[in-house]
Amino acid sequence: MPREHWVQNTRPLAGLSASMARIRTPLQDSDQLSLHGIHSTIEVPHHHTGFWRQWRAFVGPAILVSVGYMDPGNWGTDLQGGARFQYGLLWVVGLASLMAIVMQVISARLGVVTGKDLAQCCRDWYPRWTRWPNWLLSEVAIGACDLAEVLGSAVALNLLFHIPLLWAVVITALDVLLLLALQSFGLRTIEAVVLLLIATIGVCYFIELFIIPQTKPSFLEMGRALVAPRLGQPGMLYVAVGIIGATVMPHNLYLHSALVQSRQLQKDEPSIRRAIRFNTIDSVAALTIAFFVNAAILVLAATVFFGKQSITVPGGQVFKFTADSDWIRVAYLTLAPLLGTAAASTLFAVALLASGQSSTITGTLAGQVVMEGFMHWRIKPWLRRLITRLLAILPAVFIIGVRGESSVTDLLTLSQVVLALQLPFAMFPLLHFTSSGKRMGSWKNGWFLLTAGWSSAILIGVMDIYGLPDSLKAAWQVLAGA
Repeated sequence: MPREHWVQNTRPLAGLSASMARIRTPLQDSDQLSLHGIHSTIEVPHHHTGFWRQWRAFVGPAILVSVGYMDPGNWGTDLQGGARFQYGLLWVVGLASLMAIVMQVISARLGVVTGKDLAQCCRDWYPRWTRWPNWLLSEVAIGACDLAEVLGSAVALNLLFHIPLLWAVVITALDVLLLLALQSFGLRTIEAVVLLLIATIGVCYFIELFIIPQTKPSFLEMGRALVAPRLGQPGMLYVAVGIIGATVMPHNLYLHSALVQSRQLQKDEPSIRRAIRFNTIDSVAALTIAFFVNAAILVLAATVFFGKQSITVPGGQVFKFTADSDWIRVAYLTLAPLLGTAAASTLFAVALLASGQSSTITGTLAGQVVMEGFMHWRIKPWLRRLITRLLAILPAVFIIGVRGESSVTDLLTLSQVVLALQLPFAMFPLLHFTSSGKRMGSWKNGWFLLTAGWSSAILIGVMDIYGLPDSLKAAWQVLAGA
């Protein structure tokens, strides 16, 4: 056979090999996608379409992320802060919310520009030996967050249905079924359910603060507290660190960078600019709502409990208010006699249950992101959820079994302190990558995000170090049952 004929006949084979290579590449790449089941599943309109059509397509990821800023851990720290220091820590809630907005905007930016989530970036761009410690630290943070969700949901079930707290903790493992049912309907359904739960929380607190006549906060005092920071009272710093840990959530930084990729993002300049813009709007709007919910929890506690030493409820039981009070339980049991309406307590418990269940959904998604991103391990979502929930239930069952149904709030506060201590390990890599022209090109952080992001990270790191002795002391007291 002439050589020319042989070469001509092999060209189709070469073309076929190239085609097969192009076919295989997406399959190989799909193994590394963030949340591959929902990756690029939501269409976005052309960037020349109207504002509201584009906004509807992009809104959602920040709603899921904002749930972590309203979880039961926030309830414990905000109730404690309001009851003990009135509006004195309201500025911490505001500052933490501003830092949260900055960090989530940067996280979304990373996902849009690089097409990777934060865990994947750490795996791909940091030395190989960092994968295990980074992953384990992330899992500790998710476990601490899940402990707060377990306790919050269990307390709500206990208060609403009088189920013993120990059994209520065990029942929370069944929320695996809730997640499975929702995931079968797609991400849009999950976003809608979470939005409904957030609306439930917001309506409950709106009624308690503005409809029930006995709770009328002083807006003048609240304004002064927001603009006049102070940490002079004993125990204030520890609760402040807990509030920051409950507000700026490390696992949310991983989750948000993955959730933005559920939209069918394009890599041309107008599309990237459009995606960054609408994810920024989404983040600011959702986390502003989270700020108002957190502020409402603290203000309700300040209005109802601050300055009171005790209260006698119907039946003759006396509740004394101390620094060690279990404020979630105290709030439920005493809101009705203090405010003169049983609806106050019921609304409180319903909102708490909605908070725990919505946080459960996003906690599972965050767990998938960090496990798949750092380790490239992929397990079924229900199994991942079951493992995470069991790891949270075991310490809760142990401590409640040993100490009884008291002092849930200190466990919640402890979990939030753990989150605050882990937060720099997520913030600094995020800022490192998004400040790099090599990784982000022309989309790297501008002067505002650069300044605000690094200032937030440094401030949180300094507060963590300064509050570490008190945090460790309090942690030992909780674990030792002191």
